[in-house]
Amino acid sequence: MKHIIGCKPQFDLPQVKTVIVDDDSAGQRLDNFLLRQLKGVPKTHVYRIIRSGEVRVNKGRASADTRLALGDVVRVPPVRISERVLEKEEAMAAAVVRGVPARDFPILLEDEGLLAMDKPAGVAVHGGSGVSFGVIEQLRMARPQARFLELVHRLDRETSGILLIAKKRSALTKLQDQFRERETGKTYLALVRGCWPANKKVLDKPLHKFLLDGKDGVTGSGERRVKVVPRDDPNGMPSVTLVKIRQTVANRFTLLEVTIKTGRTHQIRVHLASEGFPIVGDDKYGDFELNKTLARPASSPNLTRMFLHAWRLQFSHPASGERVELLAPLPPELEKFLTDAASAAA
Repeated sequence: MKHIIGCKPQFDLPQVKTVIVDDDSAGQRLDNFLLRQLKGVPKTHVYRIIRSGEVRVNKGRASADTRLALGDVVRVPPVRISERVLEKEEAMAAAVVRGVPARDFPILLEDEGLLAMDKPAGVAVHGGSGVSFGVIEQLRMARPQARFLELVHRLDRETSGILLIAKKRSALTKLQDQFRERETGKTYLALVRGCWPANKKVLDKPLHKFLLDGKDGVTGSGERRVKVVPRDDPNGMPSVTLVKIRQTVANRFTLLEVTIKTGRTHQIRVHLASEGFPIVGDDKYGDFELNKTLARPASSPNLTRMFLHAWRLQFSHPASGERVELLAPLPPELEKFLTDAASAAA
């Protein structure tokens, strides 16, 4: 057998693709359509191949803002995707081959356009740093026949509760428009340390997102954090949180209904902590000594996660326009904590 030393294995080069625009993509801009088709390709490269004429719509040149129509034929030139995307696709394929179970999640509502699930705590909504498969990847693995599944919004990994998934592009666009225009109603249940003042109902402190220093000492290369800043801070983003007392627990904790009018990163967690009432179990902005005590196996009550749950979501259905209200009950471990806390104080 003849061996060739020092040569890399040869792989098939990317090929020209011809894509026919379907119902889900009709009406979409060409640039947005390509960004979905070519996940992992830098935006600058996508715009470059449009400008150069390598992308064709019905055999003719088209601009980035061209609106695609049902049945249009789009020529997509060969491009190389990033190694990160390739690795992710290879990992998913390997998981399927190994028989890794594709996880499905508790469904609150499902129709032809959308899916609302009750996300467990501890599960990221999408794969990323240190996470191979988030909710969306696991859902796609569980439903290989699904043509379109995309996240409408996000929840922190440690937050449980209602998460919307679009099953059609038209539904995704309409729902995201509602979130952007603040036409949705998002209410969480949060348990905080201490007795919340009944007159404190509106929190409107600006928030600023930043990065901690990394373990290697490099400034701003570590984890993401958020802090309250003065109103005149140019980096401050307007943030509004409405708070209503739902239940006082053993004169140690308060269960709050928290409605956010803006969707800033870690908004609820930072706003409540800034008032001196951190969310129980919060490992970023919480009372770390209390969290450590409650997480001990012998502790009663016992809690090993953050007590923040996306409880209620209101929105207009993307197809019918009908107003929808979804409710996700507190997970058993959070209900048990409330019961045990009350019993311990009795």
